[in-house]
Amino acid sequence: MSGTGNFDPLLDLDFLKKLIVGIGEVSEITGVPTRKIRYWEEKGIVESVKEGEGATRRYDYLNIKKILLIQDLLDEGFTLDAAAKKVENRMMTINKVFSKLANASLDIHESKFDGDDDGQE
Repeated sequence: MSGTGNFDPLLDLDFLKKLIVGIGEVSEITGVPTRKIRYWEEKGIVESVKEGEGATRRYDYLNIKKILLIQDLLDEGFTLDAAAKKVENRMMTINKVFSKLANASLDIHESKFDGDDDGQE
């Protein structure tokens, strides 16, 4: 990231990996009741970040995204099982695309430095 102040958290993978929010905040952000989120977790649709016995449920960026997408599909008339399956397929597709982008970015980055022997940019 450059020092220009143009910070975009959606493009900062380190930031997104560190983003972990309590169930109450997730409910506030998404509009999905905590009871529904707990039910989805019991069914294995979303996963909370495990921080020890009795700790408050906390969710990472990907699970918050899943919650939003599932709720949108439910609002459109999908059943919970159909919405969960559709979102899981979308997430797999997104993961594949981002993996390819990350690999391409690494290849470009490595080739840039492999051909740069004079030390200047």
